[in-house]
Amino acid sequence: MQGLFCFWNHGILFFMTGDFYKNKSLFEMSDEEWEALCDGCGKCCYRKFIEGRGKKSKLFFTRIACDFLDLKTGLCSEYENRFKLNKECTHLTKKNVKEFSWLPETCAYRLLYENKPLPQWHPLVSGNKNSVREAGICIEYAVHEKDAGDWEDYIL
Repeated sequence: MQGLFCFWNHGILFFMTGDFYKNKSLFEMSDEEWEALCDGCGKCCYRKFIEGRGKKSKLFFTRIACDFLDLKTGLCSEYENRFKLNKECTHLTKKNVKEFSWLPETCAYRLLYENKPLPQWHPLVSGNKNSVREAGICIEYAVHEKDAGDWEDYIL
């Protein structure tokens, strides 16, 4: 078992054991532990669109970020008020996590829901809050929505 883990996530200081995610299901985690799972990649804050319908639909990810996402840190500048200010903000909870199969394959919430281990670069594993960026997980050449033109020009 790892020792006490201290970190900042969205301006909040958390203290917990570093391996809590190995011993609890997503549904058993405290709110603080739930928040700690976010690696700060920011991918859920990027715009997506669906082409087609039903079984023929395809989800496209873009390099267009919510205007509140800090493109350097991967943190939301309006974290506490994000759902009031942006009606399209992803609101991932224990109750709806099963509906978010579109989350990136690297997302801790998706990985743990699918009973998969966290990657070595995840801050809870590496102990380094910068390991996500150092591993190249974040989206490069991102733009804010207010600066984007035709979304099709930004498809990943």
